[in-house]
Amino acid sequence: MDQINQTNLTYKNKKLVECPSNKVSLETELSETLYNTMKDFVLSNPTWDQYKLINSALATFLVQNGCTDNSVSEIYLNQLFTPSKSF
Repeated sequence: MDQINQTNLTYKNKKLVECPSNKVSLETELSETLYNTMKDFVLSNPTWDQYKLINSALATFLVQNGCTDNSVSEIYLNQLFTPSKSF
């Protein structure tokens, strides 16, 4: 991955890294079941990767729970029309 000059931010005792293009890097723990299901989905759908899957899942959750931000709605709508195999 390209090395980019990054600025460290602190928010409520959590260290966040500001990335270019209004992106934020985050780390989280997943249950083994979620991880394996995500991995299987990404491996069987070449047009998806783990980043697109997480973005889609978060956008779907936010829109379904009342988020009205246009950028989030755009991500949500784009994923609705992305062809993928069901599994």
